[in-house]
Amino acid sequence: MESPTSQLFDTLRDSVQRALKTRRPVLTHLNADTTWLLQLPYPHDAMPTSERSRYNIILDPWFRGPQSDVASWFSTQWHSIDPSVQNVEELNERLQNVDDIEVRHDVNRDKSKNEKKEYVDAIVVSHEFTDHCNKNTLLEFHSETPVFTIGPAAELIKSWNYFKVVRIIPPFTSQDPDWRKSSLQPLPHWLGISRITTKSDALYYHSAILIAFDLAASSRCKHADVKEEGEGIIYTPHGIHAQDLGHLRGATPPLRTLVLLHGLHDISLKPFKQLNLGAHNGLNAQRIARARYWISTHDEVKKGSGLVAYFLRRKEITLQEAMSKEEEREQGHIVTNGTFADVTFADLGNGESILLT
Repeated sequence: MESPTSQLFDTLRDSVQRALKTRRPVLTHLNADTTWLLQLPYPHDAMPTSERSRYNIILDPWFRGPQSDVASWFSTQWHSIDPSVQNVEELNERLQNVDDIEVRHDVNRDKSKNEKKEYVDAIVVSHEFTDHCNKNTLLEFHSETPVFTIGPAAELIKSWNYFKVVRIIPPFTSQDPDWRKSSLQPLPHWLGISRITTKSDALYYHSAILIAFDLAASSRCKHADVKEEGEGIIYTPHGIHAQDLGHLRGATPPLRTLVLLHGLHDISLKPFKQLNLGAHNGLNAQRIARARYWISTHDEVKKGSGLVAYFLRRKEITLQEAMSKEEEREQGHIVTNGTFADVTFADLGNGESILLT
């Protein structure tokens, strides 16, 4: 008779196998703040030659230690909750286990050979600030892992003379809405990464990363004249002014917004600058994006010191509180246009995952 531990392990393995067989993306929160793992299944007829089931993208990796901008006296922060993975080696082990289940269906294979494989295919860095662009964490990744980022962060990362490929993320605009053009080398042809910006924000602080993909793609040329609908994930850790998402509706080929990653907390440096736009802006962004999932991000209440910590003001707002406030303002009515009836809101904790159906 199997032990309870063995029975539990078998049940968990079977559950994971059933979920992964759906061939849908999986999103995992790797810390309590804004480090994410996006696992995209390869299209059936665009599989890589290696025994890999998923293309793995890391967003804004920061695992251990403090982050400091300008100088420690100016701003230093620490995670208030230890991340679910402490280093890149642990991350690679977890990703290998997923592949063992999904590709080989063998979680008990002999690992005595101490295989050293890299399972992270791309890194996305949304801003140059060190809670997004953390040097200590980034240097744990293999130097051949491509990094996709914005101009100031690209300059910083290149100055380390470590990563062999650092690409500046191109803009997604209404003048050129073909998201397939953002499939820069060495991305697979069915995947593009671009940036949506706010015209009035010179520092691009309130902007969004658009990860667009076509999981029904074949091995055709990436610019072939096809009209299949793609899917998009909007990652905006500080929030983006909702009206700047409007030209998503003109994307070519059409895009269905699968996920809106937008925080709930309203954070500012009083009286100088609005930082995270919070839940009220998120409601407006969802009205335009019409995402299948709204998932909160960048809401960890971190431990901090320095000058910035003195001026930092945080309003912790829940989705229900934001909607209730709007109801009051609209005298009991919220104009939804179906944008909230079909959305799934998730506040994923540290280490939690969601299967995006």
